[in-house]
Amino acid sequence: MKNLIYIIALLTCSLASVSAQTNRTKAPLPAVAPKIQIGEYKKFELANGLKVFVVENHRIPRVSFSISLIFNPEVEGVNSGVGSITSELIGTGTKKRTKDQINEEVDFMAASLSANAEGIYASSLKKHTEKLLDVLSDVTMNSVFKNEELEKIRTQTLSGLAASADDPNSISDNVSAALIYGKNHPYGEFATEASIKNINLEMCAQYYQKYFKPNIAYLAVVGDIKPAEAKKLIEKYFGKWEKGIVSSPTYSKPLASVATKVAIVDRPQSVQSVINVCYPVDINIGSPDYINTRVTNTILGGGIFRLFLNLREKHAFTYGAYSNFSYNPIIGGFEASTSVRNAVTDSAVGEILYEMKRLRDEPVGDSELSMVKNYLMGNFALSLERPQTIASFAINTERYKLPSDFYSTYLKRIEAVTPADVQETAKKYILPDKSKIIVVGKASEVAEKLKKFNTEGKIDYYDVDANIYDPAIKSKLIPEGVTAKTVLSRYIRAIGGTATINGVKDLSIKGKLSVQGMNLNLNIVYKIPGKYLKEVIMNGQTIQKYVINGNTGKVSGMEGVRDVQGAELDKMKLDAELVPELKYELLGYKTELKEISKVNDKDAFLLEVTSPTGSTTSDYYSAETGLKIKSVSQMDSPMGKISQVTEILEYTEVGELKYPKKIKQTIGAQVVEISVDDILVNTDVNDELFK
Repeated sequence: MKNLIYIIALLTCSLASVSAQTNRTKAPLPAVAPKIQIGEYKKFELANGLKVFVVENHRIPRVSFSISLIFNPEVEGVNSGVGSITSELIGTGTKKRTKDQINEEVDFMAASLSANAEGIYASSLKKHTEKLLDVLSDVTMNSVFKNEELEKIRTQTLSGLAASADDPNSISDNVSAALIYGKNHPYGEFATEASIKNINLEMCAQYYQKYFKPNIAYLAVVGDIKPAEAKKLIEKYFGKWEKGIVSSPTYSKPLASVATKVAIVDRPQSVQSVINVCYPVDINIGSPDYINTRVTNTILGGGIFRLFLNLREKHAFTYGAYSNFSYNPIIGGFEASTSVRNAVTDSAVGEILYEMKRLRDEPVGDSELSMVKNYLMGNFALSLERPQTIASFAINTERYKLPSDFYSTYLKRIEAVTPADVQETAKKYILPDKSKIIVVGKASEVAEKLKKFNTEGKIDYYDVDANIYDPAIKSKLIPEGVTAKTVLSRYIRAIGGTATINGVKDLSIKGKLSVQGMNLNLNIVYKIPGKYLKEVIMNGQTIQKYVINGNTGKVSGMEGVRDVQGAELDKMKLDAELVPELKYELLGYKTELKEISKVNDKDAFLLEVTSPTGSTTSDYYSAETGLKIKSVSQMDSPMGKISQVTEILEYTEVGELKYPKKIKQTIGAQVVEISVDDILVNTDVNDELFK
């Protein structure tokens, strides 16, 4: 990290030096489109309809094959995710090869083989080309799936969903897609825990049989190979691939709102808001306005331009703010997004809308337009260095029925865009008054100030699954007489009661911790009052150790030993409490019962716990058992604030005391699983442990 910072510092100094030598009193000269020569490709089509595009590149002895399946997807509904799951099953077995045999052959060639819901990719050294094609054609045409592989993939997928379930950016992506396109549109649906659990082997087999057909496939061959050789090999290995009828479903066209709407996904623990201003756009790569929208969007937020300069450089609201047009085959979309602290959420939304309106109302200056053109031309020129780019150009030309000179005249068409073109394009495609403003954040701090942006002066509330709800009705679900105090009292009784807890003088726990494929040992020791030890061990060696001894604390590990002070010490002292809920009032913690929420489809009371320093934690207590089942908090990281989600999956009984036995922690995108093997109570733990 220090080396990276040093390099960035040197780069910054170099740029500053160059800047100092630049005459900023003169506008840069208009960009002049250089003449470009798009790399050549050869194309042919097999009798079964497979379209093949060959791009020669003899600089390195390597060849890659990329099969793209082009079709209009169906709405997967309650089985959302079946296409993705099926793609992961590709390569786990064929009619003549087992998974191990496929892996061994690919590894022997030092090759790569992967699949997604819309195709397969493979690459190897030139000398292994024919062997690679033998494996690639086999998994493409003859895949068979086994239930044990499906269950492995299902487990991995559910783990990934759990990791992103409380990530505000993932939530924003899902809810935004649903609100832009509609949940009954293939672009608006997303996989959930329930939909992944619905998927069975038959569904995956049906998806594979339905869509893996040559007559909807485009094969790009790139690398050290001649077109004639490629044609001979492709005919040999893919000529028997049987074509079939692939249905092409149609959908109702998503439309932008008639007025600006504001939607909130409430995350009580959030200290930041994720903002997305978005709407559908009827545009794709083949649209006449494609080039103009590329230029117009770049001015707004397609790089370090207006949104970035406004929200970051001018107002210091965020680390970055950007906009983007997505040119999807069925229908496109527009998004302008950023993340800001709660206090400036409404101000940031206002500035995004301001920049959108300014682009419509004011002609862009020649200097700014020239700078953007240079940026786009430079990126395009750089992309031409990759042979894969030429292959994608060829496929796009065929797929979207583009003019044959679409890419060879690309730079000239960018150069031809005028300020009037930009303003006209902005008026047509930049729609601040017809946007959905989606905010994932702490509603109690941001909602009221956001009402002014909604044409009707109200806020629509959505849950993480993009279901709309009325927060007033939701809060009324709390039974009369139930308060934060009664929820905590019920929890204390559920784990054994005050007398049982106070009877614990010391508690020793041994367990296992699994993270990123590593299995570690975990020791935790409490000694009442105020003594606590947590030790993480790998291969018999302590790699991390936390110790609290009354009012002092220290952390030791591979980087040495350090004393703990301030807020970190306060948190560790709370960890030293066997049942901190018993001492919330004494320690100055405040609790508020917010609502009845759902955890794994079961009702739970959500308590917001505020520490003396102002940090908040959201704790969920089962309405059925009274036990704590989930806790969500924020923690600092090099990337800023990230969520830490702790799920208590199972309790165990130690005498009359109940203690968590299985715990899953999700920290950002990392999942940690903890299992308790043994718990000992009142064994007269030696004080020497805590020195």
